[in-house]
Amino acid sequence: MKFKIGRLAEFFVIGVVVGIAEDLIAVYLSTGQFSFKIVWIVALVAIPFAVISELIVDYYKPFHSKKEKHEEARRHILKRSEILEED
Repeated sequence: MKFKIGRLAEFFVIGVVVGIAEDLIAVYLSTGQFSFKIVWIVALVAIPFAVISELIVDYYKPFHSKKEKHEEARRHILKRSEILEED
């Protein structure tokens, strides 16, 4: 579970940073303006989209086939059973 939370946090931070950077570039190229107010607004827009994208990709896995989802569930169950047997 620690790995999954760490991975989620890592991708979330990267998603926020990249989202803010690309939005700032787009705003600057389209308006020629840059200020901390713009950075604040861009951050407020980028953070919810980063959360939504992480939830969709990590939990719903829209690009995985049913076979891959079943295989991942099977591995998870086997891993949990091995942990329980060790105790």
